[in-house]
Amino acid sequence: MLIKRKSIEAQANTKAGPGPDQEKSKPKAPAPVRKPKFAPVTLSELDGVRYLHFGTEWVQGAMRLRKPDAIELEYAQQMMSWMLFNDKPNTIVQLGLGTAALTKFSYRQFPDARITAVELNPSVVAICHSMFKLPPQDHRLNVLEMDANDYIHDPKRAGCIDALQVDLYDATARGPVLDTPEFYAACRDSLSEQGVMTVNLFGDHPSYAKNLKAMRFAFDQVISLPEVHDGNVVALAFKNAITPDFPALYERAAAITAATKLPAKSWVNGIKSNF
Repeated sequence: MLIKRKSIEAQANTKAGPGPDQEKSKPKAPAPVRKPKFAPVTLSELDGVRYLHFGTEWVQGAMRLRKPDAIELEYAQQMMSWMLFNDKPNTIVQLGLGTAALTKFSYRQFPDARITAVELNPSVVAICHSMFKLPPQDHRLNVLEMDANDYIHDPKRAGCIDALQVDLYDATARGPVLDTPEFYAACRDSLSEQGVMTVNLFGDHPSYAKNLKAMRFAFDQVISLPEVHDGNVVALAFKNAITPDFPALYERAAAITAATKLPAKSWVNGIKSNF
């Protein structure tokens, strides 16, 4: 569903230090700031579903036209599996807007929560408003046009986020654009004590093992759900390790399904397979 990596946001993880010749040379005038170049944002529709692409056949998100606030893709549904552990979040953050499926669902489902989405590409923000029914900003909904790495490293985020959803891909991505231990450590630090992060990974690519290793370095506990679609694997990362009470989780899953129609029982089954 999402392919190979090379993006503007990744530069924050791959900055090289000066070489010997650079250290000895005279200071140069700062280079002019260049605007980031993005792949074109394109759309397709099939059988009542609108899809977002970045100039390729790879799907970056979807919306069923008759149900604009529902979550269409199974991996995106799994990104909401943190609901099993917190039914009354105060702060929900989405890194990478996509079609705003997670942002819209969270905004409608949790009326007392503050929802923030962080997206680097202004065209994605614009098309979410015009073609994917993203509601206008208000006192609860905030859409920020900025680098997710800068956002999550801001000290003001520390301990503030109850649910963090990370889905950072570009047109050629098969793994998250941001994937270092330092990035995931900043994600951990941003979470409240019982906070949970969900991340969309790509299981059929070397980036999968790299991301799991980085997450396990930063978090007390990381659990992977079963693979769906063409390789998508959603991982849950817990700031503080849990000992699952599976009867209680199945009860909670039934309540989630009754309220939202999300297949929450399958999430519990996936979590159980890790134990």
